[in-house]
Amino acid sequence: MNLRAFVPELLVSGARTQKNLALNVRDGVVVSMGEPLPGAELIRLKDAAILPGLVAAHSHAFQRAIRGRTEFRNHPIDDFWSWREAMYAAVESLTPEEIFAVSKMCFLEMARAGITCVGEFHYLHRDPQGRAYADPNELDKLVIQAAREVGLRVVHLRVAYARAGFQRPENPRQRRFIEGSADEFLINLENLGNSIKKDPLISVGAAPHSVRACPADWIEVIAKEATRNGWPLHLHVSEQPAEVAQCRAEHGLTPPRLLEKLGALSERMTAVHAVHLEPDDIAALANAGACVCACPTTERNLGDGIVPADRLLAAGVRLCVGSDSEVQLSPLEDVRQLEYHLRLQTLQRAVLDPGGGRLDGLGSRLYSIASQGGMHALGLNGGSLNPGDPADFIVADLNDPSIAGSNTDALLATAVFSMERTAIRDVYVAGEAIVRDGRTGQEARVLPAFNAAMKRLWQ
Repeated sequence: MNLRAFVPELLVSGARTQKNLALNVRDGVVVSMGEPLPGAELIRLKDAAILPGLVAAHSHAFQRAIRGRTEFRNHPIDDFWSWREAMYAAVESLTPEEIFAVSKMCFLEMARAGITCVGEFHYLHRDPQGRAYADPNELDKLVIQAAREVGLRVVHLRVAYARAGFQRPENPRQRRFIEGSADEFLINLENLGNSIKKDPLISVGAAPHSVRACPADWIEVIAKEATRNGWPLHLHVSEQPAEVAQCRAEHGLTPPRLLEKLGALSERMTAVHAVHLEPDDIAALANAGACVCACPTTERNLGDGIVPADRLLAAGVRLCVGSDSEVQLSPLEDVRQLEYHLRLQTLQRAVLDPGGGRLDGLGSRLYSIASQGGMHALGLNGGSLNPGDPADFIVADLNDPSIAGSNTDALLATAVFSMERTAIRDVYVAGEAIVRDGRTGQEARVLPAFNAAMKRLWQ
C-alpha cells in the first residue's frame, strides 16, 4: 500500500481553496483532506498550492508539426480550408516514427503545462498511399505509447472517417484517414480497446469525425456501439457555417438536430467546437445531457467564431476545453478566452460569473471547466481532488510572480486569469510525479527526435 500525505500551503479541492490541509493519497487515489493519515509518507510543499490537474479533452497531437507554418495569407479570403493544406502536407509525409516523435513532443509540452489527462482525437490510420498497416491500429498505438511514456492519462478517441463531404469527390489527401466501413472501424476500435486493458491509465472512445466526414448510417451504428460498450462519443459539431450549410443540404437539419434524430446525443456524447448553434441546437444538447468541448485557441486561430458559452451554461450544458491544433497548450488560456471572447462581444465583464458574490466564483467555474469538465467528457471520474478521485494534480509555486500574493479567496481567479507556466512546479498523475521543477526529465531524449522530424518535414 502506497500512502502519502501532500501538505501544501493552499489546497484546491471540490472547487474551493483551503489552507494548511493535507491531501492524503493511497495507491494513486485521493483518500481524504485534513490531517495527514497515520503511517503516511509526509511530503511538505513549502510556499506551494495544489490544484486539480488540467485536461485537454480534444487533441490532434500530430498537428504539433505544423505550428508556425500556417500564419500567413496566401489567398484574398484566407480561411480554415487553406489552413488544411498545411495539415495535409504533414499528413502525407510523416512516417510512423515521426508521428511518434511529434506526438511525444506535444504530450511532453502538455505535461509541463499542467495537463494530466488528454483526449486524443486521432484520425491517422493508414500509410501515405491509403493502405492498411499489418496492424490497423499501428499509428493509434504509437500515439498512445507516446502519451504514456510522458506519463499522461489518455483516452484515445479513435476517429471514423468515410468521405470528403456531401456530394464531394474523393480527396486523395485524406487517404490516411479513411477506412472501408463502419464495421471495419468498430472492429479496429474494439481490438484497440482490448490491447490496452492492462494499463489503467488508458481507455478508448469512439469519434465519428463529423457529419461532414461520416454519413448518417455510420454515425448511427457507431453511436449505438458506443452506448453498448460504455465508450465516450465525440464528434466535431457546427465548427464553421459551411459545415452547417452542408448538413442542411444533405439532411434538412443542423448537425445537433441530426445527431438527436440518429440517437447520438446522450450524456456520453461531446460536441467539439459547437460554435454556430441555434436555440434549438442548444436545447437538444441540454435535453440530452451532452457536453460541449470548446477549443478557443484554435477557434480564434482559424477564425471559426465564438463559442456561446453563456447560452450553453445557462441551458445546463456541461463544458470542457481542448487543445485541438496544438498552436498553444494551455487549458487555462482556453477557459480565460471563453470569458474574454464574450466580454468583447457583449461589452460586459464577468459574463460567466455564476453569481453569489464570491471573489473566486468565476475562477472556480472556469477552472472546473478546465479540469472536472474534461474528465467528465472523457468518461472519467475526477478533476476535483475529492475523495475517490484520481490523484492527478499540479503543484504551483506561490512565489512565482504571476500568482504571488494569492490567498484562499483569490487563488482560483488568479490561476485562471494570470498564472503563467513558470508557476507550474510539479505535476502528478495517479499520485506519481511526471514533472519536477518544471521539467519531465525526458527533454534530452524527446527533442532530438522531434527536431529531426521537423527538419526532414519542412526542409
